Amino acid sequence: MDNRYKAARLISTLSLFYAGVILLGLLTGLLIELLLVASIALLVWHYLNLNRLRHYLWQSRRFAPPEGSGSWRPVFDGIYKLQMRNQQRRSQLGELVRRFREGAEALPDAVMLIGQHHVILWSNTQAHELLGLRWPEDRGQRIDNLVRSPEFGHFIRARNDKEPLILTSPIDTQRQLEMRLMPYGDHQRLLVIRDITLLVRLENMRRDFVANVSHELRTPLTVVKGYLEMLSDPSQMDPAMWQQVHRMLVSQTDRMDSLVSQLTELSSLESARQSKGSQRIDVSQLLAIVEQEVDAVYRDKQLQVTFDVTPGIDMFGEPRQMRSAFSNLIFNAVKYTPAGRHIEVVWKKVAAGALFSVKDDGDGIEPEHLLRLTERFYRVDKARSRDTGGSGLGLSIVKHALGNHQSELKIRSTVGKGSCFSFEIPAHLLDSRRISEQANES
Repeated sequence: MDNRYKAARLISTLSLFYAGVILLGLLTGLLIELLLVASIALLVWHYLNLNRLRHYLWQSRRFAPPEGSGSWRPVFDGIYKLQMRNQQRRSQLGELVRRFREGAEALPDAVMLIGQHHVILWSNTQAHELLGLRWPEDRGQRIDNLVRSPEFGHFIRARNDKEPLILTSPIDTQRQLEMRLMPYGDHQRLLVIRDITLLVRLENMRRDFVANVSHELRTPLTVVKGYLEMLSDPSQMDPAMWQQVHRMLVSQTDRMDSLVSQLTELSSLESARQSKGSQRIDVSQLLAIVEQEVDAVYRDKQLQVTFDVTPGIDMFGEPRQMRSAFSNLIFNAVKYTPAGRHIEVVWKKVAAGALFSVKDDGDGIEPEHLLRLTERFYRVDKARSRDTGGSGLGLSIVKHALGNHQSELKIRSTVGKGSCFSFEIPAHLLDSRRISEQANES
């Protein structure tokens, strides 16, 4: 501590003041009068300094206190020192609060600070997006008045810090939210909200996948098991019946083999990396092979299938994956287009690269089905798909194959008019030299 502010120094200063007054009083013979005047003057001086302190504390907006003298100097200097220390602490606290808010804003989850009576003390931007809060208008509002849900009201009042609540977003019914409460400070709680829409969707897809695989395998296995029980005594079966049983067993075995093969292919596509154009693919030759296969398999269906293929537009990629994409789209159109209708297959050069499309004038697809067509095992008409031998995996295979070639399947359909499935191969995956040679020849 500064020597100027020690109590002994202050007492000695006061003693010297009164010693001088007493000495002067003895010399003049007015000791009592001078002591009275000196004491009154000292009181007035202290009152003036006290008034300066009151004015600084309650009225002045200055940061630094006024200059002091005598015994009041350590008082004003001490206040200034405390002010500086508090300013430093406020700066440190402000920096901590700023860093906390920046960290909370960087979180992918919504975070809200809930005080007593469930009022909102603070929230980050994610909370505004997930719950539709308006900030700072909703500050101090009760959270259960803004999120109108009986489940949420019970959750916020129950003070259950262990079990989360799964709730549909109040502003978007397509979003699923997971909410957790945890203690935070005195009489406060932290509400953490996470968007689990994707997790819920994946869990539903996993559940549907298991159910669909089980169902798809159970049907042919039941048929095979039934016929095997009939074969327990082959002598009791006439040749005609045996031929029918044999055809059915082969058909159901082929169905299971096709399903397993498609699942294996889909799994390999999902785990495959994006194609870097490792092999050149002669698309016109590949489509010519698919055209022959269509003609051989569906000749009796009396469809008008036309292939408008521009020769010389070759691409780089994985031949097996692209063959699967081309053939699945074409065979899907042939399977589900009624007899006597028309299907047009196009492969041509466009500004962005090359366009492949399969267009039919069939029955069309309702709009609510379009976004889910590429999901595993999803069928618009399940009975019709099974009659045509479809497993619901074809478009999912196409989606992943195109994704590995930096492309995307586009679907347009109008009920009663038909559908169009198309995709574009980017220009950098095309064989530009072959295209230039073809253009020069033409």
